[in-house]
Amino acid sequence: MIQTQKQAWDQQQQQQQQQQQSLVQGVQNSGSLSFSSSNLSREDEEMSKSALLTFRAKEEEIERKKLEVKEKVQLQLGRVEEETKRLAIIREELEALADPMRKEVSVVRKKIDQVNKELKPLGQSCQKKVIFCIIVCFCQQGNPCFRHD
Repeated sequence: MIQTQKQAWDQQQQQQQQQQQSLVQGVQNSGSLSFSSSNLSREDEEMSKSALLTFRAKEEEIERKKLEVKEKVQLQLGRVEEETKRLAIIREELEALADPMRKEVSVVRKKIDQVNKELKPLGQSCQKKVIFCIIVCFCQQGNPCFRHD
């Protein structure tokens, strides 16, 4: 977006310069004609010179303003670059903060998996004991489905 604004500004400046050059040529041509012509009075010559000086002064003022705007744009571009660098640094810092958390989560998950592995045989052992207790209880009550005659 900044590039397109800069390009548009450059095009506008080029158009202004072309207009100024054509005006300068016109004033110079009319000035040379008026100076060579004997019909014009000294007053007309002074007015032509004054107009040319005024035009040149305005041209210089436009050039100064153009340079000022260019400097301002360069300063803003510099600030944008600095802020972009700062954002990149902040992003890196955030990623560095996230990585230890990921490592910690990974360590905790491994511990949970290890405890689950240790508990699994205990759970199976308990289930076997419960089943055994149920069988014993049925046998003591004289349940015929568990007798082998």
